[in-house]
Amino acid sequence: MNITLNELRDIAYKCAINHGWHNDNLSDEHYLCLVISELMEAVEADRKDRYANRSQFEYYMKQQKRSNEEFIYAFRHTIKDTVEDELADACIRLLDLAGLRNTDLGIIDFYALKCSEWDSTWTFTENMYSLVSDITDQRFIEINDVDSHIRMSIRTIIGFCVKKNIDIMWYINQKMKYNEFREYKHGKKY
Repeated sequence: MNITLNELRDIAYKCAINHGWHNDNLSDEHYLCLVISELMEAVEADRKDRYANRSQFEYYMKQQKRSNEEFIYAFRHTIKDTVEDELADACIRLLDLAGLRNTDLGIIDFYALKCSEWDSTWTFTENMYSLVSDITDQRFIEINDVDSHIRMSIRTIIGFCVKKNIDIMWYINQKMKYNEFREYKHGKKY
């Protein structure tokens, strides 16, 4: 089943509303800072050499029909707190912000992203620094608008994942399913 970014946006936003993330009127900068925090968590996961074990997750899930509790167990033990999980979180936060602002995310050409230039000599941390620099580029917002900035940010993260052979759409879908089962505000203040 193919799903568009706008459909993912709507699902992420609805989940965020249901979990209390929009009870307060917060700034775009607040939400973008949370995106940055997810990218920094991805750096920490990379430093700890924590990468998802998708094949183990899929093997476990395909053995038989699994309950929601078994899905949560498999997710926590094979995907949670990994580089892929944190990059998915960053995308989900941007999808949520796009939902809040009703931003049209358009279509992403994954083949074009795969063929685009990317400095493969950079370390993971240098790439995350570059992504954060793009997200915090106030000149881009001043010249364009916040909606364009959201589109650019999510496409940049997805583009990085495509170049690194991370099936980010799969991880976003798994994380959004996992988030449906989480407590209110995931037990956090914001």
